[in-house]
Amino acid sequence: MRIRTRKFVGTIALLVLVVVWSLLGMAVAQMPWLSASKLYQAIFYVVAGIGWVLPAMPIISWMSRPDA
Repeated sequence: MRIRTRKFVGTIALLVLVVVWSLLGMAVAQMPWLSASKLYQAIFYVVAGIGWVLPAMPIISWMSRPDA
């Protein structure tokens, strides 16, 4: 696959990842056990805010591979 095609597919994958991650984050943020504790909220928002980077890193590295 050429780098141009990989970047297009990777961009679509990243957009899907961000949308799904944010929708799941909003759903979990509404849980009663999370709204009961400020400590749980702080931990959740840090993990949810930074956590999407871990699945995005392999996509980005795959996108930037040079053509063979």
